[in-house]
Amino acid sequence: MIKIIGVGKIKEKALQSCIDEYKKRITAFSKIEIVEVGDESIPANHSEKQDMIIKEAEGDKILSKIKDKDFMILLDLAGKSYSSEEIADKLGKIMTYESSQIVFVIGGSLGLSQKVIQRANMRWKLSDCTFPHQLCRLILCEQIYRAFTIMNHLPYHK
Repeated sequence: MIKIIGVGKIKEKALQSCIDEYKKRITAFSKIEIVEVGDESIPANHSEKQDMIIKEAEGDKILSKIKDKDFMILLDLAGKSYSSEEIADKLGKIMTYESSQIVFVIGGSLGLSQKVIQRANMRWKLSDCTFPHQLCRLILCEQIYRAFTIMNHLPYHK
């Protein structure tokens, strides 16, 4: 089972349509669920203390959706970069030896609380580029689908 937890909602219909297409493709290999947790409103002239409070509130919402046995992969700019083949290999090993429940987490626009970072079993840097969180969700879905096609020796990834 794959679960993606993302802060905030997808507002663009075209983006949601693409995400739905990859979700449908992934179901040939695994159950998948996307869970959206509400983002906190950010005041116009917010302070570091307010940022910390917002990250903690969003972090608590994220953590409430994760079970102890889940293998959590955090999308994190401070994480390690992996090729698609390496991610496929990692996911295969996790599903075989560690947990059948893999949870991917995409934080909010201010980043992640320390509690979420500490809970992560793995931290993955999708790119050196910065993307909006909604676009990260689409890229993640595509990479999960790509990983399954690589694991199953299907031609999509070539």
